[in-house]
Amino acid sequence: MKIEILGTGCTKCTALEVAAKQAIAKIGGFHSVEKVDDIQKIMDYGVISTPGFVVDGEVKSSGKLLSVDEIVNIIS
Repeated sequence: MKIEILGTGCTKCTALEVAAKQAIAKIGGFHSVEKVDDIQKIMDYGVISTPGFVVDGEVKSSGKLLSVDEIVNIIS
């Protein structure tokens, strides 16, 4: 599973990346987490408000800092 965190480095974007890694550790398995800070790539996803949370190319959330449990529910 490929998880992408869309954002330019704001506090919420960084916190979402940390929460995603904690969620992955909680459920186990192999999942990659990639930080995407290229504005054009973020816009290609149609995300206007960051942070964005993308799983296997599908935007699951934008403009919201998801909790670890919310991420676990999305990726499991």
